[in-house]
Amino acid sequence: MDKQFIIGISFVANLLLQSCSSVGSQTILFTEKQKGVCWVAGREEVTEKEIVALVNCNINWISQTPFGWQREANSSSIFTNFSSDRIWWGESDAGITKTTEVALKSGVKTMLKPHLWVRKGWPGDIVMTSDTAWQHWFSDYEKFIIHYAELAEKSKIDILCVGTELQKTTKREKEWRAVIAKVRAVYSGKLIYAANFHEEYEHIKFWDALDYIGVQAYFSLANKRDASLKELIENWKSPLTSIERVHKKYNKPVMFTEIGYRNDAQAAIEPWSWPRNLKDVPVSEEMQTLCYQAFFQAAWNKNWLTGVYFWKWYPHGPRRSDESDFTPQGRPAERIMKTYFAK
Repeated sequence: MDKQFIIGISFVANLLLQSCSSVGSQTILFTEKQKGVCWVAGREEVTEKEIVALVNCNINWISQTPFGWQREANSSSIFTNFSSDRIWWGESDAGITKTTEVALKSGVKTMLKPHLWVRKGWPGDIVMTSDTAWQHWFSDYEKFIIHYAELAEKSKIDILCVGTELQKTTKREKEWRAVIAKVRAVYSGKLIYAANFHEEYEHIKFWDALDYIGVQAYFSLANKRDASLKELIENWKSPLTSIERVHKKYNKPVMFTEIGYRNDAQAAIEPWSWPRNLKDVPVSEEMQTLCYQAFFQAAWNKNWLTGVYFWKWYPHGPRRSDESDFTPQGRPAERIMKTYFAK
C-alpha cells in the first residue's frame, strides 16, 4: 500500500479522534466551537460596521440579553417590556431581530439569553415562600420565556437559553421540565440553561432535557494579586474535573455561557465581582491577559467544551479604557482571544 496514502488515513483518523468524545457506548461528534462574546445591547441600532469588528476577532457567535424584572427576590410577579419605547433598542424585540439579521449576514450566529433583573439582588436570590407563590412565579416565568422562544423561532435564532443563574428555582425539577417542554413546543432550535459556577451546575437534574450544559464560568483562579500564569492554569484543574463529571453523567456538550475577567489586579481572585464593588484596586491589563491565556491553555481544547462567550463586548466600543471593566476590547486580552479563536 502506498506510504503517503497510509499517512493520509492516519492523519484523518487523528482528526476524528480529536473531535469526538466517547461516553459509554455513544459518541458525540462536535462541530466547530462557538467562539462567542456577550453582546451589550445599546441605544443605537446595529449596522454591519459593528459586526465587522467581531469577524476581525474571529468571533462567530454572540449572546443577546433582554430582561424581565422582579421588584424583590421573593416577589412572584415578573414584569416585562418587549417594545423599544422604554428600554434600550438592543433589548427590544425589534432590536434583537435586527441584530440577529445583520450579524448572520456576516456568518455570526446568535444565542438568545434572557435574564431576570432583581432589584436589590440577583437572580440566584429568587425564592418563593409558599407553593402558591411558586405556582404564580413559574406561570409568569413561562409567559416570559415563551415570548422569547417564539421570537427566537420567528427570527431563526439558533440557540435559546431558557434561564440564567436561577439557582434556588432549579431545585424544582418538575416545574422546570414543564417549562422546557412548553418551550420545545414553539421553538425548534437548541436549548441550554446557564447555571451558576458555584455548585448549581453540579446539582441540576434536568440537563437531560436540554441540548447543552451551560456554565457561568467565573471560577476563582487565585488567592493573591500577583499569581503567575502557571498558578492560574493549575487552578483550572479542579473546576474542569468537576464539569467533566457532569458532562459524562448526562452525555451533553458543555458551553461556558459566560466567562470574563476585569482588567484589574483582582481579576483572577473574584472574576464575578462588578467593578463598582471594588475600591482602590489598581487597573491591570497584565492580569486580565494572564487570565485569558490561562483559560485558553487549560480549558479551550477540552473536547467536551463546545463553546465560550466572553463577558462582555460593546457594539460601539468601550466607554473608557482607564478604569476597571470586563471587556477585552482594545486591550492585550483581545489579541489573545483573537489568536486562539483563529486556531
